[in-house]
Amino acid sequence: MGTLNPNPESPIPNPDGAKPFTAHCPVEVRFRDCDAMGHVNNAVYLTYLEIARFAYWKAADIGRLEGDISHIIARVEIDFRASARSGDVLDVALAVRAIGRSSFTMEYEIRDQAGRLVSTARSVQVAYDYAAKQPVAVPDAIRARIAAFEGQVF
Repeated sequence: MGTLNPNPESPIPNPDGAKPFTAHCPVEVRFRDCDAMGHVNNAVYLTYLEIARFAYWKAADIGRLEGDISHIIARVEIDFRASARSGDVLDVALAVRAIGRSSFTMEYEIRDQAGRLVSTARSVQVAYDYAAKQPVAVPDAIRARIAAFEGQVF
């Protein structure tokens, strides 16, 4: 699990007809992900987003942005729509929707095997110089790689 399918076609049906996503990452719900009520604990969804985001960077050939410059999470918001349970295989669909001067925004949808929308999310990543300890402009080379992977101009 956690291998990115860089394809806008999900193996899981999308009955809502939502905006297509660039990539899809399957994530299997583990027993340890679930709380006493038997469903995935809300905090675990952040890990699912991270797994998909890491697979996205790998597929788009983006690791550290440049030298000491990498990206940090500045904001994450998640809306929970339905529960997931141990053994479910979820499709985490994701795409970069916007690139600003020093940040970029990713959107996500998580669906179960039946195509039921489990959650939607949005994260803002900031290009960050760890040596200088401050935000910096998204490097042009990285902006170009994201645009190529997404198949659009930002």
